Amino acid sequence: MNVRTSAMILMASAAILGGCAYPEPYPVYSTAPPPPVVTQRTEYGVVESIEMYRDGNNAPINLGTILGGIAGGVLGHQIGGGRGNTAATIAGAVGGAVVGNQVEKANERDRYRAVVRLDSGATVALNEFGQGELRVGDRVRVVNSRVYRY
Repeated sequence: MNVRTSAMILMASAAILGGCAYPEPYPVYSTAPPPPVVTQRTEYGVVESIEMYRDGNNAPINLGTILGGIAGGVLGHQIGGGRGNTAATIAGAVGGAVVGNQVEKANERDRYRAVVRLDSGATVALNEFGQGELRVGDRVRVVNSRVYRY
């Protein structure tokens, strides 16, 4: 038997025996700190009102307007030459800004805010609703700033 075959047999047998290794049943101790304790803050109260509001801002110039204007200007610049190119660039920028503004407005959604009078006497406005439908006068449980029917 030559040296190369002997080396391959030795490596194969070591790999097979390594696959049969059994982990030690002893516990492994870590020096890492324990995970933090998470506490839940639970309060009870009554829904005083439910308000609807539109998510987003009402600014006339928003990110969609800016990006649409830039994209429209770049596309308009590809058309024509000389003064026609300048006119096409301006028209593309204005058109892109209008389209971008409309797209941004279409992304706004209606949201609901529940105003809850807590048993402690405090009033909180919460946007996060748990499972179920809320109505004015419902008894609720507030857990970590989320409202649940009780």
